[in-house]
Parts: sequence; C-alpha cells; structure tokens
Amino acid sequence: QVQLVESGGGLVQPGGSLRLSCAASGSIFAIYDMSWYRQAPGKQRELVATITFGGRINYADSVKGRFTISRDDAKNTVDLQMNSLKPEDTAVYYCNAEIRRTKVTEPKNYWGQGTQVTVSS
Repeated sequence: QVQLVESGGGLVQPGGSLRLSCAASGSIFAIYDMSWYRQAPGKQRELVATITFGGRINYADSVKGRFTISRDDAKNTVDLQMNSLKPEDTAVYYCNAEIRRTKVTEPKNYWGQGTQVTVSS
C-alpha cells in the first residue's frame, strides 16, 4: 500500500509565504513524476507544478516566478515553496506521484488527501 501525506497548509496574508510538503510511504520501488495540483471552490483541479525523476520542472504560468517545487528522493518527499501569495492562490492543494511499487508492476498515480491554503487579509 502507498500513501501520500501532505502538510504545511494554512491561512496567510497576501504577499506571504507557505511551504507545502508531501511524503510518500509504503511499498515503493520507484517514484517518477511528482506534482502539485490545486482545486479552488467551483473550479476544476489544475496542475501547479511537476518535477520529474530527472529533475525537469514545469510550472503553471500563474505561479511562475513565485512557486518552487523540489524533491528529495532519499526521503520520498516533494515540497512546494509558495512566495508572494495572492488571494487567487486559495485552494486545496493536492500532492500527486507516479509510483512503481515493485520491479515488475506498472507505475500508478497516487493522490494525497489535500491541504487547504487560504490567502486572505
């Protein structure tokens, strides 16, 4: 069994910063792409940032220059440093990872339970 557990959400004023963390645990052979998504009320879930196993990074245009994604493969974690936060960044943030559980099984996508980020004065 594989679990992704996020932490670090909360309430912050506009212009402030938060750091989200996600830890993968369980039976893991390899982790490929790791991503952060978010879903605001009444909106579809959207991709925020992805980091591949090789370290290639992509960001949504709306967060470029403000958010930084990083991973620690020794700890099976992925972080999202969020700076210069805006009210429109308010959403539930979800961790996603493509994980191979054994040498012979196919990779599958796993999701965390989500963590609320609220940007408000």
